[in-house]
Amino acid sequence: MRQVLIVFLVLATISSIVWSGTSAVEVDSAFQGDAPYLVSEGWAPLLNGKDLSGWHAQDGMGTNTWATTKAVIFDIAKNAKALSALAAPGDRIINGPAGKTANLVTDWKHGDVELYVEFLVPRGSNSGVYLQGLYEIQVLDSWGVDKPQTSDCGAIYHRWINEKPVDGSAPRVNASRPPGQWQSFHAWFRAPKFDASGKKIANARFEKVLHNGILVQQNVELQGGTRAHMPIAEAALNPLMLQGDHGPVAFRNIYYRPLP
Repeated sequence: MRQVLIVFLVLATISSIVWSGTSAVEVDSAFQGDAPYLVSEGWAPLLNGKDLSGWHAQDGMGTNTWATTKAVIFDIAKNAKALSALAAPGDRIINGPAGKTANLVTDWKHGDVELYVEFLVPRGSNSGVYLQGLYEIQVLDSWGVDKPQTSDCGAIYHRWINEKPVDGSAPRVNASRPPGQWQSFHAWFRAPKFDASGKKIANARFEKVLHNGILVQQNVELQGGTRAHMPIAEAALNPLMLQGDHGPVAFRNIYYRPLP
């Protein structure tokens, strides 16, 4: 019994953030957010656990250096601002320690969808999850922010018109975890609607977004694509995009199911 307990404690230590002086440490916690795909039917994965099949670099953004990994390294020695991969292949994806690579886009295209995704950023880093490649849920290290804005984590990012921010929706509360910890988004999204002639008759809309299981957005209508969106038109079907050029970020457990 004592040997079993010792093994359990060792495994528990490996699966958490292990501080060891100023060295890099693995951050491979068991945190699953609200993980609806574990208990509900109809979910499909967008990561296959071994490679980046089904994904491609955004056109015109150069070389794709995203990689799969078995675990993510949170590099304390680099002032907690970098991530790196432990080994490949694996069920996490990472855009490298520099965080300056192409945006990653799905071959799959979606309309009305329920999406679940887990992400991790180091201190000060920035990314985004773009529904239909156009409408961003902001990913940012917003730990400790008192009054979150449309640029903070969990925000629906603003549009950019005439060199000024327009619209956007700040999160209702700051639900951010500290940098170096896994976090989750769970979003219910309605795609824009078009009539037979192709005229838009309804804007895209986030019915709601949970950040780490906490409601941060509800009934947010989008007049158009948010800042730094893909150079594509609004449509009934478009791909999912993960921002890869704004800083180090890792993702795992990306699941979706169509909304009725």
